Amino acid sequence: MPNSKEIEGNWNEFKGKLKQKFADLTDDDLLYDEGKEDEMWGKLQQKLGKTEKEIKSLFD
Repeated sequence: MPNSKEIEGNWNEFKGKLKQKFADLTDDDLLYDEGKEDEMWGKLQQKLGKTEKEIKSLFD
């Protein structure tokens, strides 16, 4: 599972993978703002019904 720095560095690639797997995600759902990572993960968890760990495991 990638760490926060790895995700930040490859965010466009990860964002594309998430949008392919979960078509109902919008660009607003996947907006990565430095310092607001927890808020973004919380939104994704709520929208997808998955834990942060489950979401991050999609990047492996």
